[in-house]
Amino acid sequence: MERREFPHPFIYEVKLTPAQRLRGIILGSILVPLRITLAAICFLIMWPVARLRVAGLSKEEYSRPITGWRRWFYHPIMLILSRAVFFLLGFLWVRVKGRRADLKEAPVLVVAPHSGFLDMLVLCPTQLATVVSRSENTKLPVIGALLEFNQSVLVTRKDPESRKRAVAELIERLTSKGYWPQMLMFPEGTTTNGRALIKFKPGAFLAGVPVQPVLLRYPNKLDTVRWTYKGTSWIEAVWHTASQLYTNVTVEFLPVYNPSEEERKDPNLYADNVQKLMAKALGVPATDYVMEGRVPVSKLGGLSLPLDSPGRVTLSLLRKNRLGTCEIKVALDRMLDRCQSGAPRFKASAEELASLLSLQDKQTAVNICGLYSKDETVDLRQVYFSVSPIAGLSSFKSLLHTAFTLFDTEGRGSLSAEELSDLMGALLGIPQPQHNIAALYTEASSQGPLTEENLLRVLMTHPTYQRVVNEYLQPEEVGSQLSLNTLTNGKAENNNGYVYNRSLHHKSD
Repeated sequence: MERREFPHPFIYEVKLTPAQRLRGIILGSILVPLRITLAAICFLIMWPVARLRVAGLSKEEYSRPITGWRRWFYHPIMLILSRAVFFLLGFLWVRVKGRRADLKEAPVLVVAPHSGFLDMLVLCPTQLATVVSRSENTKLPVIGALLEFNQSVLVTRKDPESRKRAVAELIERLTSKGYWPQMLMFPEGTTTNGRALIKFKPGAFLAGVPVQPVLLRYPNKLDTVRWTYKGTSWIEAVWHTASQLYTNVTVEFLPVYNPSEEERKDPNLYADNVQKLMAKALGVPATDYVMEGRVPVSKLGGLSLPLDSPGRVTLSLLRKNRLGTCEIKVALDRMLDRCQSGAPRFKASAEELASLLSLQDKQTAVNICGLYSKDETVDLRQVYFSVSPIAGLSSFKSLLHTAFTLFDTEGRGSLSAEELSDLMGALLGIPQPQHNIAALYTEASSQGPLTEENLLRVLMTHPTYQRVVNEYLQPEEVGSQLSLNTLTNGKAENNNGYVYNRSLHHKSD
């Protein structure tokens, strides 16, 4: 089967020629202040309009769709002001292809790719469809009022109960048979560079109702609107976009997608098939990449595998600091000795890490900590077990023996599901490598307790987990000869007549 390498979807940098940079400075110094000021004035006008629309409504009245004069009077005003904001920012024309389905044909519109906050322009040709938003956004000036105007479904992502309530409300609206307005959702859940579609979240597909896929394109010589995990900042995206004389955008409405019975029962299958359909229409790959917390990952066998292997990046940083193989081995041995002395010694600050690695530059230690955690501390087990095999300092079998012994905290000779989760997290260099670690646990304990022998057998012979070992836990010389992540080979067919085949790969940066 032909192998394909997919670009990293979470990194985007606007690349300017010297002439484009000079032109941007000249035009930007004039256009950016003018456009931002005028757009801000529009926002300030929208604020009281949004408040007036819901003024005087009781909680019970607000829990129902706003109709009557409050809708026919305020809705067109808000639509005009919304379009004016984007017009003033340089979106002079919006090219619309296809026909937007009415509410009863498709209760929800799914939009991709999601490139940045300027994608909200799609609300104009969709007549300000209702959206889903983080509840924290309601505290923002103007934005909070607009979300209230929109009667958005609000969710607090860190609160499980809030997520449950949001799902229930979402399903209720989507199955209301025209009672609630049409909804618009970005199923990717985060922004990308548009070179691949990342895995769709199932939210828009939970109700099992028809959806209309909507493609969003920016056919410009200079692509300035994207704001991703790494690269161009949102301020730079606004500056570069507002510095252009105009920015083209195309909104394409694809035919309504009617789910099969199988898809109605399985929202994840439904989401995957719509993703593939939209990817094919865009001419980009459909991937299993997702963003979990601050880490871009791909899914394989229930594991979440980092697109940028922390172990490989750490090894690269150490070599840039002129640490040879011998120095790295000595440093890793020091880490292991410290870890084996007891649990309180697992964690290390950036300063301690610099000392363990004999680094003169503390910033390198800070950067390494950032690969594994959200602060300037690191679990030394993750550094040791993710770097050691890539550096070729130990065989996988001996590495697994060391890890098994270290994570078998009670010395039983077997691991619990939680201990297996911690072990795999250390091997892959991420704290949470599972959201379905049960699949690996079930396979490894199918012949009795999860012993070292049983775990080694599964990791070395099971087709899925064998790929994890071969592609993430081999020396660089071996790993570089492999496609870093062959994710899935599969086929799915639905009643819309589409057949999908998938073979996904990505490269390590």
